[in-house]
Amino acid sequence: MFYLLRRPLVILIIISNVVFITLARADEKRELLEIKNTTLNLIEALVEEGLLSKEKARTLIKKAEAKAAADAKQAGASNPAGPAAAETAAAGAAASTAKSDVIRVPYVPQIVRDEIRQQVKAELREDVLKDVKQTAKEERWGTKDALPNWLSRVNFFGDLRVRNADIFYAPDNIPNSYLDFNAINAAGGIIPAGRAAFLNTTVDRYFGQIRARLGMNIAVTDDLLAGFRVTTGNLRSPVSTNQSLGNYGGRYQIELDWAYLQHERYNSDGFKWLTLQAGRVPNPWFFTNLVWDEDLSFEGLFAQFRADLGSDDSLYAMDQSGRIFFLTTGITPLQETEFDFNNKWLFGGQTGLEWTFENQSNLKFGVAYYHYKNVEGMRNSFNSTAEDGTAPLFVQKGNNMFDIRNDNNPETQLFALASKFHVFNVTGRYDYAGFAPIHVIATADYARNFGFNENEVFDRTGIQFPTRVNAWQAILQVGWPTIRKWADWNVFLHYKYLERNAVLDAFTDSNFHFGGTDAKGFIIGGRFGLTYHTWLQLRWFSANAIDGPPLGIDSLLLDVTADL
Repeated sequence: MFYLLRRPLVILIIISNVVFITLARADEKRELLEIKNTTLNLIEALVEEGLLSKEKARTLIKKAEAKAAADAKQAGASNPAGPAAAETAAAGAAASTAKSDVIRVPYVPQIVRDEIRQQVKAELREDVLKDVKQTAKEERWGTKDALPNWLSRVNFFGDLRVRNADIFYAPDNIPNSYLDFNAINAAGGIIPAGRAAFLNTTVDRYFGQIRARLGMNIAVTDDLLAGFRVTTGNLRSPVSTNQSLGNYGGRYQIELDWAYLQHERYNSDGFKWLTLQAGRVPNPWFFTNLVWDEDLSFEGLFAQFRADLGSDDSLYAMDQSGRIFFLTTGITPLQETEFDFNNKWLFGGQTGLEWTFENQSNLKFGVAYYHYKNVEGMRNSFNSTAEDGTAPLFVQKGNNMFDIRNDNNPETQLFALASKFHVFNVTGRYDYAGFAPIHVIATADYARNFGFNENEVFDRTGIQFPTRVNAWQAILQVGWPTIRKWADWNVFLHYKYLERNAVLDAFTDSNFHFGGTDAKGFIIGGRFGLTYHTWLQLRWFSANAIDGPPLGIDSLLLDVTADL
């Protein structure tokens, strides 16, 4: 039996057996109350163990109360005491349950445990029973004091990926035609940087990489979560957590990638309407890699508001349709300097709608605006370094850059961004589940930088840069939406057109055109499940520069990834 079905199946078994026992003893009030409390206790235990979400638990209880009231009303038609008596009893039971979100009992009666165990043995296929037993053994179900109490509030997660990367440069690329601004700024100029001042544009590369990530979520309280994640990578790049192999056996850097607090609020129906995050958090936006690299994390303060636009509780039922409106806002400090007026910020906002249809197809649409403050460079006064802080800490390639030094020394340069960035972004995704388990997923993304102004850029830099501010991407994927087991598969095709100053090149995809902007081309690939939570991914990237000197880069990436 598949791993993803294992725990929901156990939940269904427990609930179905409780219902069976309840019917068998319906004429004994004491045992009815015992079963009711036991059921609530079991649901609470499943929530605490992470096997059932709070929203789903509330939904189960709510639906059970409604069905119990309906059954009692129907039964009352033939009850000598009359329908009113049956309805009164049902209402009393529902009111008793509603007085508290959780009813605790000190133990689950042994007779209930025995009957559940016997029913499981009798009804489950042998492979399912074996799978459940193995999980129980590994997780030590039912073992008294097997784990300390605090550990039940911690959820660990992570993954390990091994990659083979082959990078091929087009034969018409020109050597020493693209500057490496990171190396130049670190060295203090083009001449001090020497050969490192130029990006490799002609020599093919073949290398291996590894990525290891391990995180944990800690439930501080019912509505407050602390999240942490460490990862491989390097301090220079915000868009890569890869560690290249071939360091004479030297050990890898491990960095703190996430560290945040998250507060959640639910309404009376168990719907999560507010999420607040503070710290270094996973990407909070609905996005593709046109604007944001998939490995990028965000620092700052973020809030998401959600509203149920449905007319009933259909959003909480897994087999029904629903509509959700969402609004996400965030404030991100990008770079702190000695003087506050030079601090760099990102102010973002996104709103959108998400529809889930009766066949579980899904449509999501988002409109975002990302306003960068103080990311553009400012030229220094003669022989001054007061504006050196306007130079970026990290770039990839593509955005127009200019020298902000003003000392008439050809051996010292410091480069910064020529343009402002005020990015408007529209993203849409339709997941058609009519062929389930095969899904057809179509995604479209468009971005435009309204911060670029030719005249303003010329006044700032003294250079006439052309307006190149549009970007778009189309993606089609067919197959399993998530690879979880042997023989799950999907294939995909991307086409991307990303002009030079459409988005900040520091934060966009680090694989397409080997990172940065000013590129157009396609990505084709697929994934195949090797075993539980382990899959193979093969991708071919083919991209060429839109403007400037010729720069064609093709990449072949072969990944084996295992969820931990």
